[in-house]
Amino acid sequence: MLRHRYCSRLLIASVTGRLSLGMVPVALILAAQADGHSLASASLLAALYGIAPAFGLPMLGRLADLRGLLLPCYLGAALVAAALGSLAVVGTTHLLLAAGCVALAGAGCPPLEGGLRSLWHAVLPDDAHVRTAYTLDSSTQQIVYATGPALAIVIASWLSPTAALALAAAATLAGTLAFATAPPARAWRAVPRRRGRLGVLRPPSMRPLLLSLAFLGATVGALDVAGIAAAQQQDASWLAGALPAAFSAAGLLGGVLFARFQPTTAPWPHHLMLLGVAYAACWFPLLAPLPAPAVLALVLLPGALFVPLLTVASLTVTALAPPGTSTEAVGWLSSAMRLGLAGGTALAGPLSGHFAVPLMAAACCALLLTARTAPAPAANQV
Repeated sequence: MLRHRYCSRLLIASVTGRLSLGMVPVALILAAQADGHSLASASLLAALYGIAPAFGLPMLGRLADLRGLLLPCYLGAALVAAALGSLAVVGTTHLLLAAGCVALAGAGCPPLEGGLRSLWHAVLPDDAHVRTAYTLDSSTQQIVYATGPALAIVIASWLSPTAALALAAAATLAGTLAFATAPPARAWRAVPRRRGRLGVLRPPSMRPLLLSLAFLGATVGALDVAGIAAAQQQDASWLAGALPAAFSAAGLLGGVLFARFQPTTAPWPHHLMLLGVAYAACWFPLLAPLPAPAVLALVLLPGALFVPLLTVASLTVTALAPPGTSTEAVGWLSSAMRLGLAGGTALAGPLSGHFAVPLMAAACCALLLTARTAPAPAANQV
C-alpha cells in the first residue's frame, strides 16, 4: 500500500502532526509540577487537554468537508502552535491562563486523522487497499500514544518540560504543513452534502455506534489506572508501565495480522458484533487473582483485538456517514474515543483500578454493537 504515490508522505505527516496528542499530557504534568503545582492540579490540566479535542475535532472536520482540508489544517496548527508556544514561554504559573492555553491547544488539533481517511480513496486504487490503509492508520495510533509520552519524558529530563511543549508544537506544525501541502490534500473536496442540523449523526445507527466507541475508549482509560493498581498490589512497579505498553504492542501485532488476513467482503455489522463480543470476553481472565507476569501475558489478548475492532468500527463510521461528511465523521469518532478514555480513567480511580471497570466498559461496547441491526451502506460513500 505504501508504494502508491503520496501514501507514505500522508501517513508519516499525519502521525507526526498527531504526536503532540501523546506528548502534551505528560509534558503538562511535568511542567506544572516544576512550577510548584500539585499533582492533582497538574492532572486536571492534562485531563482538560485530553477532553478538548472531543469538541474541536468535529467542528474542524465539518469545516474541512465544507471548505477543503487546507483551511482547518492551517487554522488548527496555528492555534496549537500559539497555545503551546505561549505555555513554553510563560509556563503554567498562572493556572487559569494555563488552562485557557491548554483548552485552545486541545480544541485546535488539526483534523489530520479525518483528513487522512478521507484521502485514502483518492490515492489508493481499490477498497482492499483502503481497508488495509485503515488498519495501518489505526495501528499507528498506538505509536503516537507509546512514543509521545516517552519522547516528552526524554526531552523534559534532558532540557526542560517547557522544551517538550515547544517540541510538541513544532511537531504539529511540521506534520500539518507536510500533510496539507501534499497535492492530494490540496486538491481534495468533499462531495456536496445535504442540509441538516444533525449532519453525521443523522443516520439512526450512527449514534449507538459512536456510543459503543466511547465505551471502547473507556477500556483503555481504565487500563492505565488498573496497571498502577496492580503494580501496587503486587509490589511490582514495572507493571504500571509494562501493562499499557504490552496492550499497545499487541494492538500493533493484531493490526498487522488483521491487515494480512482481513476478509475480502465487508459485512461490517457482523464483524463488529463478533469482534466486540470477543474483545469483552478477553477481559474476563484478568478478574482472577494472578501473579504479575500472568497479568501482563493476559492483557495481550484484548490488546490484539483492539486495533481490528477499531479498524472495522472506523470503516463502518465512514460508510454510515452521509455524503460530504467523511472528515467530520472521523472527528466524531475521535471525540467518542477521547470522552470514553477520560471517563474510564475517572471511573477506575474511585473503584481502586479493578479490572472489572474495563470489563464492564467492553461489555457495554459489545452490547451496543450486537444491538446494531441496520446494515452499513456501501463503502464508496466515504
